Amino acid sequence: MHILYFHQHFSTPDGAAGTRSYEMARRLLREGHSVTMVCGSYSQGATGLAGPFHKGCRRGTIDGIDVVEFDMRYANEDGFIRRSGVFVKFALASIKLALREKYDLAFATTTPLTAGIPGIFARWLRGKPFVFEVRDLWPELPRAMGVITNPVILGAMSVLEWASYRSATRCIGLSPGIVDGITRRGVPRSRVSMIPNGCDVELFSDSRPAADASFRKANNISDKQLLAVYCGTHGLANGLDAVVDAGIELRNRGRTDIVLALVGKGQEKARLKERVKAERLSNVRFFDPVSKRRLTSLLGEADLGLQILRNIPEFAYGTSPNKFFDYLSVGLPVLNNYPGWLADMIEEHELGFAVRPDSPAAFADALEQAAEDRAALVEMGHNAAAFARGAMNRDHLSKQWVDWVTAGVGRVSLDGDGPYSAILSARPPALAVEQK
Repeated sequence: MHILYFHQHFSTPDGAAGTRSYEMARRLLREGHSVTMVCGSYSQGATGLAGPFHKGCRRGTIDGIDVVEFDMRYANEDGFIRRSGVFVKFALASIKLALREKYDLAFATTTPLTAGIPGIFARWLRGKPFVFEVRDLWPELPRAMGVITNPVILGAMSVLEWASYRSATRCIGLSPGIVDGITRRGVPRSRVSMIPNGCDVELFSDSRPAADASFRKANNISDKQLLAVYCGTHGLANGLDAVVDAGIELRNRGRTDIVLALVGKGQEKARLKERVKAERLSNVRFFDPVSKRRLTSLLGEADLGLQILRNIPEFAYGTSPNKFFDYLSVGLPVLNNYPGWLADMIEEHELGFAVRPDSPAAFADALEQAAEDRAALVEMGHNAAAFARGAMNRDHLSKQWVDWVTAGVGRVSLDGDGPYSAILSARPPALAVEQK
């Protein structure tokens, strides 16, 4: 079977972006299928293509994947209008491919929501099966964050959301809240599977730093200091002021033995750096993004991974952050600062700390506890590594994903007999994502 796969922000492990689509495409190849990956030029990604663009496009084979990259530059730091324009241009260019390429099945993954547009055309104009993967609920999340307030735009996005879900022959949601959001738009649960982000245990199997490339040594961080690392986008949704607030609290307590490292970039990074400078904090430090391959050694030197998001109810069960699973992959305990299914997972399996949101004191308390009880921290790391090798192992999840996409077999049961049924059934109804 040949799959035409649309992911605007596709990246190989040589980029600093998530590699879910790369891993899933590689699994399709191992199962005997072929893949054409359609993407744009994401500032934090690396498609693997290096040749010149011809008429706004370049094409080549990367690790067996036929990659089509449009010359459409996108960065999280760009303004809303520019980013929206790139989304629309990518969707229009993708429609042309969906109408002329030879393939058996169209697959599209968000974000953005416009990723579903070529799949809609493939389904209704060419009669192709269309599988739609939802990584974030739009327009619910931008509306909850106040990023989009125009009722006309929100209305148009809601129509597109409905059309994408209802056009898809099957859907995939990456978290319990996303699955709920899809079914509330009228899609039967029998057509929706929950397949979250997973742990790339094989990629992170050797996290030992090279002798001449020690992150701690290069940045004057001693082995005695607790190193807590955040790796990801510095955007509005991420709420990284919480890390700065914790840094201030630690400074006021006289804790110079704890370092908070923020690795990545985004539209909020410049402001955050100015705030740290104004506060004269030495315990909060910023670093450029690194490729996923280099991330393995960096995290190997850390003591704790930081999973940070703004305290918005829609985030509780409506996200599946790949950085969380990266931390687990390297056997790193996690400090999570918002409620929801990840916090529940951390507490149930003793993977780290689930702290009260919007509380610098609680955040600092957890960091102090980690610094003072290294034996317990090491045990949490062992738990994280074991958990990563289990149900959340990417190898296991990718097989499940391929079966669901290509044949509809082996899908996750949402009626109580699947591996994630406990997560779904345990969710408090009051915290479910609402589309109002």
